[in-house]
Amino acid sequence: MQYRGIHSFEKDAAEQKIFESRSTMNLDSNALAQLLRYEMPYGKYKGRVLADLPGHYLGWFAREGFPGGQLGALLALMYELDHNNLRSLLDPLRPPPLRPYPRKPR
Repeated sequence: MQYRGIHSFEKDAAEQKIFESRSTMNLDSNALAQLLRYEMPYGKYKGRVLADLPGHYLGWFAREGFPGGQLGALLALMYELDHNNLRSLLDPLRPPPLRPYPRKPR
C-alpha cells in the first residue's frame, strides 16, 4: 500500500476527528499534543513517543501504508511534520526536562 498523499490523510484524519471539518486544513488543538503523549504500541520502536520516531521509520510507513484508526492518522501527521521539516512545531508543547535533585553540600 503506497502513501496516498495529504488528501487521503485529511479523509482518514476527519474520520478520527483530528482535524476540524472545514474547507481548510485546521488542526484539532489536541492533535500535536497527542504526538507527544501517544506511544508506539508495537514494533522496533515500541514504547517510544510518536513525536520521537525517526524519519526513516515514518517514511517506511508512508511507503508501506499507515495503520488504520487514530494511530495511523497520528503517524501520517508526524510523517508530514518530519517530511516538511516542521518538527520544531512540537518544541513549545514538550514538557520541560526534569531537573535532577540538587546535590547536598558535604
